[in-house]
Formats: sequence, C-alpha cells, structure tokens
Amino acid sequence: MNDDLFGFCDSLGPSKIVHLHVPSAGLKGIVVVDNVATGPAIGGTRMAPDVDAEECYRLARAMTFKNAVAGLPHGGAKSVILADPAMPPKEKEQLIRAFACAIRNLTDYIPGPDMGTDETAMAWVRDEIGRSVGLPREVGGIPLDEIGATGFGLAVAAEVAQDFGDVKVAGARVAIQGFGAVGKHTARFLVERGAVLVGASDSRGTVTNPDGIDVCKLIEFKQQHHSLADYPDGQACGREEIISVPCEILVPAARPDVIREDNVNRLNCKMVLQGANIPATEAAEAKLHERGVLCVPDFIANAGGVICASVEYHGGTEATALAMIEERLRYHTRQVLEIAKQKSIMPRVAAVELAEARIRRAMSLARWS
Repeated sequence: MNDDLFGFCDSLGPSKIVHLHVPSAGLKGIVVVDNVATGPAIGGTRMAPDVDAEECYRLARAMTFKNAVAGLPHGGAKSVILADPAMPPKEKEQLIRAFACAIRNLTDYIPGPDMGTDETAMAWVRDEIGRSVGLPREVGGIPLDEIGATGFGLAVAAEVAQDFGDVKVAGARVAIQGFGAVGKHTARFLVERGAVLVGASDSRGTVTNPDGIDVCKLIEFKQQHHSLADYPDGQACGREEIISVPCEILVPAARPDVIREDNVNRLNCKMVLQGANIPATEAAEAKLHERGVLCVPDFIANAGGVICASVEYHGGTEATALAMIEERLRYHTRQVLEIAKQKSIMPRVAAVELAEARIRRAMSLARWS
C-alpha cells in the first residue's frame, strides 16, 4: 500500500488495507479489515463515488469498537465500492458480483449491507463466495434493513439516554437527517414511543412541519417518489437545513461528518442520537458536549444492525436478534452514560475506553496480536 496509508496504523490495527481494481468489470474499491482479535470481522459494504481510504478506515475502526462493546465474536471492517448506487440494476448486480469475487480470499471479512447496498446485494455476494450477512428471508437471512434493526436499537438507546439529559422521548420533537433504511425506521420506532417527527431530509431536500409529520405517509411517499423534496404536507427547504430544525432529538443517519465545526452552532436540539457511523467530527462533538447537548455515540447507539447480522451469521432467529438488541443496547448505553457522568467526561470518551479495554483483552489472548 502507499506510504501515506501507514498513517492509519496504531496498536489496534488495521490488519489489512486492500485496494481492489478489476478493469474488465469496472470495479474500484477499498477494503479495510481493522481488527480480528475477537473473531472474523463484520462490516458493511458501502457504494458511493466519493469515499477514500481514510474514510473507509475510520468506518472500519467504528465497527471494531461497535462489535467489541456489543460483545460480539467479531472484529470490525468496512468496504467501499467506488460507484454510483443509482446505476441500472443489472450493472449494479454485475459490479457487486465482481466485488464479491475480488474479496473471495479475504476470509476474515464478512460483508453486510450499508449505504448503497441492501439485502439483495448481499444475496449476490453470498451466491458468489458463500459468506455475507443481512440476507433476504428467502435464503435464510434476517433482513436487518427490512425489519429496521438499527432503528429499533436507536429507539432503545434513546429510552435509556432520556435518564441522562433534559429530554423525554414521549412528546419529543425529532428531526431525521437521512431518511433512508436507518432513518425511516428510527423515526417509526420513536414515534411509536410517543415522539413527534417534525423534520426529515434526504439527498434532495428537507421537509419540516412543526405540527408533526405522519411517518407512515412519509415512508410511502419516499418509496413512490424517491425524494422528500415534494412531500405536500410540510415546508420544503434545502437538505442542509435539517440540522437547524428546532427539536429535542436530532438523528444524523446518513454520511460521515455532517456535523462539523463550521455548522455545529446551527444545531437546535438537546440530544444527538447518532444513527450514522462517525456523523460528527471530534471537535464538533466536543462543542456540543460543552453546550450540554447529550451525544449518544454512534458505535453504541446504532449497534442494532450488526447485532442482528451476527445473530443471523450464527444461525439465530429474528426474535432472538430483536431480544439481543433490546438487552445489549439498554445495558451498554446505560453503562457508557453512567461512566461518562461519574467521570465527567464525554460519552464518546467513555465508550472508546470501554471498547479499547475489551479489544486489548482479546488481543492478549491471541497468538499474533
């Protein structure tokens, strides 16, 4: 690999950074297997035209932390396919199958769905190389995006977090940045608990309504129109405006670093429930902490999806997965927030300390770690 990629290395990893290039298939991609001390690494396969090795590494490290805190027998990894996920379906299938063949020998990496990929894509991967998670029911999977595993876990985390901040889920106004597989289910589960959706965004725009938005109608509209920009029951504005919507709970559920130093002061919320991986920069999160905004870290709050994936991989059922998400999200969210409160530190600092301790213990038990 290039010399500049060595700058990512520390005592935890990464184990591998692999660049994929198959000109005949039009495939360009990156795989980062970060740490496998606790077992083969699980991590999503993201399809986007603008992800670089650094972002892939940061996402892989987030998965290492997430799997460690969740107590799963898996390390962390991430892969990206550098392409437009909106390409024609047949072209997308051929590209993902080429990706699967390219990672055939990376046997310590188990891919799952992520932004730009889904259960069908994982079925194509499994068909080629025999390993993936987040599969359709028809091939024995637990379709984590279909059932909303990550969103369910986020709602559970919010219920716990309300004991540590000036927010109660019942009656809380919620804004969702990224109304996709994670965002829409998070909205649904929070509304079921008494919250009110007042804003949602996608890549084309934002819709707001301070009186509340019908979540089911919005999901149906999104499925039919593929955009929120023209939703009739609300006010339309630019996609970046979602972070300024007055609310109690803001859920960033799309790309990394959407909350930064240059826009963090625009947030008008009391809790940031991190549905995406690394949705805020460290500096921005520190500023929010100083302002008294409770930030529930990504690899704590959004672990529901990978818990479901692990249960699937080991032959468990959907009921088992949902029960495990409930149990572990409640326990670990409370554990992290209690440590943060006792030590007067940021929740992220407490979460990283907990994750690193578990990873280093696992590494001490392995021959080559």
